[in-house]
Amino acid sequence: METIVEDKYSIASQSNILEVEAFGPFNEQVTEKYIDDMYNACDQFSGQPWGLLIAFYGNSVFSPEAEEALIKVNKYRVEQGLIANASVLIDSSTADIQQLQLRRIYQACDITFYVFSDIDSAKSWLEQYLQYN
Repeated sequence: METIVEDKYSIASQSNILEVEAFGPFNEQVTEKYIDDMYNACDQFSGQPWGLLIAFYGNSVFSPEAEEALIKVNKYRVEQGLIANASVLIDSSTADIQQLQLRRIYQACDITFYVFSDIDSAKSWLEQYLQYN
């Protein structure tokens, strides 16, 4: 799959991992475009097990509408084979709030997830999880 790069995010796949970088916060228009791109990106896995590595840069607190939209897209991800998520919070002064929101989103979709402070640890955990599950 080609890499999708917007001014606020990028989506790329590597093996059975979808890698996302998000530079937030997103406005409503960027959120809608991200969700459309994410639906397309999920289709490539054809229901095979895969993981999501997402790095949030900056303060990416979600509006209630964005949180609902992310629950919806995550349910779609699960339908397309998503079994684990590794989220990374980088340079955020709102990390506590972000972590609470991510917990609500991923628990609503019954997704195994962990939140990390560096990408290497997140990728390592996700690769091991995918290897043994």
